Amino acid sequence: MFIEKIKSYIDSYCPWARRPAKIFYLAVWGSVFSHNLRRLAGVYGTGKADTHNYATHYQQHFADKRLQPLKILEIGVGGYDDPLQGGSSLRMWKRFFPKAEVFGIDIHDKSAIAESRITIMQGSQNDTDFLQEVVSRIGPIDIVIDDGSHINSDVLKSFEFLFPYLDENGTYVIEDTQTSYWPKYGGDSYSLSKPSTTMGYFKSLVDGLNYEEIARSSFTPSYLDMHINSIHFYHNMIFIQKGLNKEGSKYSLKHKY
Repeated sequence: MFIEKIKSYIDSYCPWARRPAKIFYLAVWGSVFSHNLRRLAGVYGTGKADTHNYATHYQQHFADKRLQPLKILEIGVGGYDDPLQGGSSLRMWKRFFPKAEVFGIDIHDKSAIAESRITIMQGSQNDTDFLQEVVSRIGPIDIVIDDGSHINSDVLKSFEFLFPYLDENGTYVIEDTQTSYWPKYGGDSYSLSKPSTTMGYFKSLVDGLNYEEIARSSFTPSYLDMHINSIHFYHNMIFIQKGLNKEGSKYSLKHKY
């Protein structure tokens, strides 16, 4: 785009104008594409549209929630240990959801990049004491996005702690599930249904969607069985939709035995 060429020129030849130019760039194009997450992801440089195709799926799942007064929590702010870097996706969510309060957590101190409607807290996603502080501060959460360490044990620990605090119609998203197959992150490319991996764990929950049809008198549904009403798997990404999963079976016992 023409505006991107101008931005590149300023970066190269007018370093003194970088900050005001960036503010202008985000204000103009953020406003123009405020309804389009794929374009917003590019404007804010999140990597959710070019490096990954996540923004397409976010648009599909979140478009009808755009104008709702939501509370959104993203695990992982970005920018590693640089206190002034990161926060691009938090700003993207703020723009797309104009009535939302956006919260981010990170193991590094990112408080310097907080702004109106964006609150950032420092702590680890595998520290349940810290997560308790987070939910006590936020209250019921409408959307959780895990773009944190991507270590399988961290992902599962965060999910099991935070999911009960999700609003009854909330959405929990996990990005970069490719680490389910990478040993460096606690993944496994040989035991593909291993429950200690992110993919293995969530695949094990699929049968729970149909727990009312299980013909075993000794079977007792779990909290997750009864409060997850859909799971959507995409390339390197999972959406878990919370909701009361209690439609009731349409079949009598004689059909099951």
